[in-house]
Amino acid sequence: MIKIDGSYGEGGGQILRTAIALSCLTGEAVEIYNIRAKRPKPGLMAQHLKGIEAAKRISDAEVEGLRIGSTRVVFKPRSLKGGNFRIDIGTAGSVTLILQTVLLPSLAADGETTLEIRGGTDVNWSPTADYFMNVTLPALRELGVEAEFELIKRGYYPKGGGEVRVKVTPSKLFGKTFEKKDCDKVLGVSHASNLPEHVPKRQAEAAKRVLREAGFDAEIKIEVRREFSTGSGITLWCGYKGGSSLGEKGKRAEIVGEEAAKEILSELSTDFAFDKHLADQVMVFAAVAKGETFYTTSQITMHAVSNKYVIEKFFGECIKFEGNSVRIFGNDILS
Repeated sequence: MIKIDGSYGEGGGQILRTAIALSCLTGEAVEIYNIRAKRPKPGLMAQHLKGIEAAKRISDAEVEGLRIGSTRVVFKPRSLKGGNFRIDIGTAGSVTLILQTVLLPSLAADGETTLEIRGGTDVNWSPTADYFMNVTLPALRELGVEAEFELIKRGYYPKGGGEVRVKVTPSKLFGKTFEKKDCDKVLGVSHASNLPEHVPKRQAEAAKRVLREAGFDAEIKIEVRREFSTGSGITLWCGYKGGSSLGEKGKRAEIVGEEAAKEILSELSTDFAFDKHLADQVMVFAAVAKGETFYTTSQITMHAVSNKYVIEKFFGECIKFEGNSVRIFGNDILS
């Protein structure tokens, strides 16, 4: 059984998600201990619990320690299967972080998989649904991932209630050298639910102003909804880079737009191929592909360091960080 220290590196949920995903894919049993040891509230929270429950269903796994607050989980997968799976986090827990647990193993299922996930689509400390759709997924498709992502409802903190549908087709993955993409125009969406229409408009105008001053054109769609959850946000993207910001009570819409624009500008101003968030999200897929993957990134984050630790627990040394470059030697699992 592979044993993984959940306190390594950033000591958060990333270690858990990657370990469970690779356990499902390889069939190797795994024990994760010290789960989220470096967080104010250690142990499993609702979104981690739901992610493991979903992985248990798609891999017919035997699981120990599956409860809120648990700091140790033993996961023993049996066989992967496709089908329709509905996952309700029950909180504003991130739907995109759930996908970090179940998307990879779904690529090796015995048929097409449909994942309907309910929770937070635009919440702090996680990729927004629009970032996943427009930055993460296009990059993964270049490795061979066949998946379609549909945003049905927005979900904000604290109510959640957002919904996405992801259709995954069994796929063969191949390594790739990623080059920096030129950015002619920044695209984006500024959205709000149960708030006045001027809120997303002001977010968008503020973002456009900051981008224009930096020499970039922008096309930002305005989205106004009336749904279960109340909130606002904006996500911007261009190629392999993105930026986002979320509204909060007392936070002016202009500040929200400016924050997102400044975040993507900090990435676009570099000569690196990936932004710092995409760099760690691609790693685990490249590690199971056939052949070598190479890219540069603005920062090797602690999430990337944690991912490297977990991946190499399964496959041995296969990832090299050199300055701002990442070289991954694929293990030919999905080919």
